[in-house]
Amino acid sequence: MALVVRLRSAVCLLGRFPALAGVDLDVGEGEVVLLSGPNGAGKTTLLRLLAGLLPLHSGTAEVLGCDLAADRRGARRDLALVGHETFCYDDLTVRENLRFAARAAGRTAEASEAAMRRLGLERLAAVTHSRLSAGQRRRLALAVALAREPRLLLLDEPHAGLDAGGREVLDELVAAAPAEGRTVLLASHELERARALAGREVHVVAGQAHGGVGASGGPAPGVAVAR
Repeated sequence: MALVVRLRSAVCLLGRFPALAGVDLDVGEGEVVLLSGPNGAGKTTLLRLLAGLLPLHSGTAEVLGCDLAADRRGARRDLALVGHETFCYDDLTVRENLRFAARAAGRTAEASEAAMRRLGLERLAAVTHSRLSAGQRRRLALAVALAREPRLLLLDEPHAGLDAGGREVLDELVAAAPAEGRTVLLASHELERARALAGREVHVVAGQAHGGVGASGGPAPGVAVAR
């Protein structure tokens, strides 16, 4: 199995605080991996490191074959992060935001239209981001991620703020990801729902990942629990 993510003794600082304190993690191509753990454990920091939004302080980190220590932006065109902020433009419509995101990742307008349909946003295509409800903004953030056609999808509490219909759509997207050639890392506190989607669970505690690497040096099988 080709590795999409490979971390060894990865340290990431927030100020002087080691938010990641020596993480070892392997994620294979087509995996859906759940990151579980308490608030403040380092799950969001880990996703932001992988997305190239935070610098690696020490250790090694490779994402989609790119060395984050040398170029933390190198893999950005082939990944997408859906976090607490949508990072959409308030004065652009749903369609315009999607087309902008697709173009920035070197994708086509059809990719943005397909993402809009998949998230059920057609009727809101001409509505600006500023006029969307919180749940509609969450759907748009997911559509923006899909419009980029990412090989690696990073999801931080993605069910938060979605209605029942939106949650079902999200679950379908995650379930379909491996068949579509996509790898997913999902950080969530909604463990029952997230575990039904994931093939493996990595427990993050105090800036360390338990169960991230198997004895053979590849992804650890099964569900990992805190030591």
